[in-house]
Amino acid sequence: MSALRKLVPKEEFALLELSAKFFRGLGDPTRLKILEILLDGEQSVSDLVRLLGIQQGRVSNHLACLKWCGYVTTATNGRYTLYRIADKRVKRILQLSRGMVAKNAEHLWACTRIADTRKPRATMGK
Repeated sequence: MSALRKLVPKEEFALLELSAKFFRGLGDPTRLKILEILLDGEQSVSDLVRLLGIQQGRVSNHLACLKWCGYVTTATNGRYTLYRIADKRVKRILQLSRGMVAKNAEHLWACTRIADTRKPRATMGK
């Protein structure tokens, strides 16, 4: 059991856990790209497969995560399921994160406390 769990009230710790899970839902480059695409309008899974160039199963898995976490919602158009942003605040979250990433990019790349991700071929902003 974590020390924090012992220190804070049960309800507060539960909220902290949910908040961390909320951010883990955004913790994948493919999910972030899907959200960016959906900011321009609703898309079907096949549209996203074509735009992302990855397998349908992977796209569907990411969409399921985004839907469960409340970032996207669906609508049916005939036999197609269309995905769209569920809450207009998603756009603001993405804008805020981009701004913070731009400001702190060197520190983020140097961080050894969070699992490494593949570094980009070109350094941001240079």
